[in-house]
Amino acid sequence: MIYKRSSALFAEAEKVIPGGVNSPVRAFNGVGGTPIFVKEAKGAYLYDEDGNRLIDYINSWGPMILGHAHEPVVNAVIEKAKKGTSFGMPTEIETQIAELAVSMVPNIDKIRFVNSGTEACMSAVRLARGFTGKDKIIKFAGCYHGHSDSFLIQAGSGASTFGTPNSPGVTKGTAKDTLLATYNDIENVKALVEANKNEIACVIIEPVAGNMGCIPPTKGFLEALREVCTVNNILLIFDEVMTGFRLAKGGAQELYNIKADIACFGKVIGGGLPVGAFAARNEIMNYLAPIGPVYQAGTLSGNPLAMAAGLAMLTELNNKPEIFTSLAEKTAYLHTGIAKVLTENNITHTINRVGSMISIHFDDAEVVDFNSAAKGNNDTFKAFFHGLLNAGVYIAPSAFETWFITDALSYDDLDFTIAAINTVAKTL
Repeated sequence: MIYKRSSALFAEAEKVIPGGVNSPVRAFNGVGGTPIFVKEAKGAYLYDEDGNRLIDYINSWGPMILGHAHEPVVNAVIEKAKKGTSFGMPTEIETQIAELAVSMVPNIDKIRFVNSGTEACMSAVRLARGFTGKDKIIKFAGCYHGHSDSFLIQAGSGASTFGTPNSPGVTKGTAKDTLLATYNDIENVKALVEANKNEIACVIIEPVAGNMGCIPPTKGFLEALREVCTVNNILLIFDEVMTGFRLAKGGAQELYNIKADIACFGKVIGGGLPVGAFAARNEIMNYLAPIGPVYQAGTLSGNPLAMAAGLAMLTELNNKPEIFTSLAEKTAYLHTGIAKVLTENNITHTINRVGSMISIHFDDAEVVDFNSAAKGNNDTFKAFFHGLLNAGVYIAPSAFETWFITDALSYDDLDFTIAAINTVAKTL
């Protein structure tokens, strides 16, 4: 494929934007080459500035669960924009989407909207600290909860891609209050809790990790984590920015029947616009200002355009639960096809999948945490990525990212993808 226009645009962007991008993983540093500039998208397809069509498997990193430019969402935004784009005052639609979200997700009474998943997780941790009166948190190596200082302690995703898991600018004082655990290792968590008795406010986790590839919880892990938190008066925070409203109407809490104390949302809840949210039962949420002592605010929180997009998206998902079955079936079909052609071509691999999240790891060992994910052959991944790109299939430009399936994908699209992988596999 020809990428002359994208290359020229990237050169211009580098002059005025650090690295030419506004989020590091877009820069293709993890795979080499020049990033693709998108002109428009519809359904399951991206159209770049050179006129190439690409089947999309990142879907804006998750929110395009029903496809790009989904009409109910687009129409809702257009109609709302005609009435004004921002007021900094309460609007009825904020209550409408809050009521719907609370009805869809188990174990929450109230929800507060913010502008990103980072804000949601950052605010949830502050609330947990304020509610418990304790300072330390536990996070898991390889899980990414945004770029707030407390989380940039061996983060996954972009930070792993660039080999700089600890970011300059994060103070030692902040870092000492973040304890690192190993994903899917409950004994490691217990040891951290024991060594920091009565100091840990919360454990924050992606219930299905998506930033070291897709890594599901091993059997019994989340149940045991819930028990440890309950016994030690620690709040359990589920970062459902990726999994919320994607793996089920009620997200991972519903899928695994685990009660989190606080849940964080993003991606799907905004219908593609910048929205995040955090939610909990009344006694916790009532600790927030203006009725409680924990301060959190944002001028554009609950922005009417974002609320309109989110409400349209959640309404459709709530009214059509069969979408989740369709997504899971398409992802399973893709899994089966990919495994078949990679095996036939003698390509060492492991595939992880939960619902509509899937990832390929070029290693034959089970991938259960950050260390096992990091053992994948990155040179193979780079060749795999560029081979698929040239074939018209766009996956995340990082070996440490899950793919996100959209229901707009047809089985012909899936067959095309499997055939493209078969062709690329012969060259690896």
